[in-house]
Amino acid sequence: MQQEQALKAITLYYETLKAKGVSNKKPAPLTSSPPAYAPLKNKKHFSVNEAVARPQPSRDSEPSSTVYGPSYTVGPSEKGYVERENGASWEAEYSLLADEIHVRHYSSKTLKTYKGWVRKFQTFTRSKTPELLSSNEVKEFLTFLAVKRKVASSTQNQAFNALLFFYRHILHKEFGRIDGVVRAKRKPYIPVVLSREEIEAILRHLEPPYDLAVKLLYGCGLRLFECLGLRVHCMNFDAGILTVHDGKGQKDRTVPLPEKILPELRGHLESLKDLHERDLKRKYAGVFLVNALEQKYKNAAKEFIWQWFFPAKNLTRIPETGEYRRYHLHETHVQKAIKEAVGKSRICKRATAHTFRHSFASHLLQANYDIRTIQELLGHSDVRTTMIYTHTIKSQTKKEAKSPLDF
Repeated sequence: MQQEQALKAITLYYETLKAKGVSNKKPAPLTSSPPAYAPLKNKKHFSVNEAVARPQPSRDSEPSSTVYGPSYTVGPSEKGYVERENGASWEAEYSLLADEIHVRHYSSKTLKTYKGWVRKFQTFTRSKTPELLSSNEVKEFLTFLAVKRKVASSTQNQAFNALLFFYRHILHKEFGRIDGVVRAKRKPYIPVVLSREEIEAILRHLEPPYDLAVKLLYGCGLRLFECLGLRVHCMNFDAGILTVHDGKGQKDRTVPLPEKILPELRGHLESLKDLHERDLKRKYAGVFLVNALEQKYKNAAKEFIWQWFFPAKNLTRIPETGEYRRYHLHETHVQKAIKEAVGKSRICKRATAHTFRHSFASHLLQANYDIRTIQELLGHSDVRTTMIYTHTIKSQTKKEAKSPLDF
């Protein structure tokens, strides 16, 4: 829909230019070169995230009063001034970036994040030719984020990782040592943990299927997308285990199913069977499958074992084929339901969907479970990541010095 709106807007724009007799050809170069900085008439400032399209100057325009190309605020010292862009197209680089992300089977969110940082970097460098980029531009950009924008350390590290991937795999350049970069200092992070009473209070304000999703988040220590990405075949009621396929880092793992909610899970599974029968009667095309699984198994999309355990309420229409398919429950719906339930529970903690995973690990650690066991259940590659939960529980170390012979 947004693409169609953009097409109509651009078409109307060119029709308006044609009606006014404006040529589509690029304007001839000015006789006198415009200044590097041009003052803004309305004194409006633009962030590095914005690329404001401005009309190109005509041959009779005054260079001193024209703003050229997309602009951004360089800093407080250049307040009221914008800088010209060089005008190089990065479309080929964006296409290569998407290819490199897909080849490595990274998630779509990783592609969206990396592409967003590369666009901000392009705006910051005024669309400089990619072949001319060096580590100096990266140093200036990271310093700009830390000093001018005062972004969090995690945000700056995310930008650094995105540009490192862009330089290494798209431009085939290495950073080397980037000295003199002002890096935001990373503060120690202590996860928010809910008590059992607080979790029960939140569950009382949740309606199906959100309450069952939250019970799996807490009862199995799942990430939000791991929970929403569950399919029917992931549930093994006979063995009492849940299998997480393609979790973070494309890793699989198994976790025990909470016995307390087994009847509720079985009842939810029966409702999924009824929904699946209604979908088949409407001759829908099936669920969305990962990668090329549908080409390998032609009927897998309509088979019950491949249906989402938390399906979306409505079918999704594919514009190219006109088919109707079903996606899983959208993450924003779950997040909104949790936020409303936390507000109704009057809990004075910043609780999100990931807080239930933190609570899962902390409560197991509080029950004297081995840290390596918790690491396996959470799917952490390094036990140092799991060690953060040692700060969320009270210390149980005895303070009185005593000899081991007296134990």
